[in-house]
Amino acid sequence: MPHDSANNKKKPMLGEAEWEIMSIIWKEGRPLTSNFILDNLASRAWALSTLMTVLARLCKKGFLRCDRTTRANQYSALISGEEYREWEGREFLKRSYDSSIANMVSGLTKSGVISDEDIEELRNILRDDSFE
Repeated sequence: MPHDSANNKKKPMLGEAEWEIMSIIWKEGRPLTSNFILDNLASRAWALSTLMTVLARLCKKGFLRCDRTTRANQYSALISGEEYREWEGREFLKRSYDSSIANMVSGLTKSGVISDEDIEELRNILRDDSFE
């Protein structure tokens, strides 16, 4: 997770709109213009000014870098999608299940979110020697 080295302050989680924007940037894996991002936002109609506000917020939060040396600003990720998902998963586990995988699996199993097939898949993952 990106962090402020001056005070090691934790960054907030991505909101739904921020997640959608970051997903586009992560998927492309290269610097993107705001127009490219705008053209690829699927879930809602965005005004360019709204997108620019969210991009500025993501830069301020430490998720994006904006290169202003080109004719059109180029936005690139400062953290990979994998790094963010790992951090968000740890935060979710800590916040929702007191950092206990057993509590999480038990709760999700009792609620029917995890099926018998999912449990078997988890067993296979844990048995796999390459899982380390």
